[in-house]
Amino acid sequence: MPPQPDDPPPYDVITMGRIGVDLYPLRTGVPLAEADTFGKFLGGSASNVAVGAARLGRRTAVITRTGSDPFGEYLHRALREFGVDDRWVTPVPAYPTPVTFCEIFPPDDFPLYFYRQPKAPDLEIRTEELDLAEIRRARVFWVTGTGLSAEPSRGATQAALAHRDRAGLTVLDLDWRPMFWRDPEAARPYYREALGFATVAVGNVDECEIATGERDPETAARALLAAGAELAVVKQGPKGVLALHRDGTRAEVPPVPVEVVNGLGAGDAFGGALCHGLLAGLPLEQVMRYANAAGAIVAARLACSSAMPYADEVEQVLAGGPVPPERTPPPSAQPPSARSQAVQSQAVQSSSGSVRGTALPGTAAPGAPS
Repeated sequence: MPPQPDDPPPYDVITMGRIGVDLYPLRTGVPLAEADTFGKFLGGSASNVAVGAARLGRRTAVITRTGSDPFGEYLHRALREFGVDDRWVTPVPAYPTPVTFCEIFPPDDFPLYFYRQPKAPDLEIRTEELDLAEIRRARVFWVTGTGLSAEPSRGATQAALAHRDRAGLTVLDLDWRPMFWRDPEAARPYYREALGFATVAVGNVDECEIATGERDPETAARALLAAGAELAVVKQGPKGVLALHRDGTRAEVPPVPVEVVNGLGAGDAFGGALCHGLLAGLPLEQVMRYANAAGAIVAARLACSSAMPYADEVEQVLAGGPVPPERTPPPSAQPPSARSQAVQSQAVQSSSGSVRGTALPGTAAPGAPS
């Protein structure tokens, strides 16, 4: 059916993939065996990307599934409070909502522990439940490699990509998590098939190697283009990011130096800002610098979703300013327990906000919907 005059505008960004509850220790430099206080946050790469784009003013939605349990209810509430449409987030009574723990050893050691057994609800996304018309209309459609790791999510992801047929900006986040695949060697054909429907491919060097067999950033980027992408973005960690476009445009930009607290959400912030920059029609190098700055801000904070930056914060860092402290929602938006914790967190705030083995400032529950 062609668009009607009274149809709502298309979504700027629809993401499809993982969701869960992140439980992060509120002290850095402490192993899980010794951690005794945790912050609860919305997590999952596709969900975080939707939050990141929403923080930058974009109309976003996520396609995913949760358990039919209190954590699932929490995630619905969190998405809505972050400004992400949750109409396509549906329950799976058979499986619990996943939780993920991490350990935080700055600057570069952040072990993750996923609890997604016997199966994560977000791998139960089914083709017949997809709103293919809205997927086609969206200005950006973002899918992840995790969605290819098991059925029926794999078939639903493939069907969504095929129906979209490279319309607008169709992004494949390579999102390689070896623990989600029974046979990692079998992953590459699914990645290559998905790349044939993607106009943008995003991944780090390890992920690019899984998708293309190439580890050198330049060679991997060219392999992603050869597989079908029009824009290849290769994240190189401390070396920055490389972006190659099929038209020959190239951008290679260094990282933004920050004192790292938790690097786990930086890639998702990069993704949300990448969507924003591409939608704004910015030059490629400017898009990469903007996305790098967004990622750096989140790396300098404890959480992922609640740490996603606003546009003025990204502009401040791009102008050479410091990473601003994470904003705390107004008291009316927080339940009494969160307001109490916000007061306690502010009382122990340090100048750097990243003291190992010390309670961190208001970057945990106060900044997260609960």
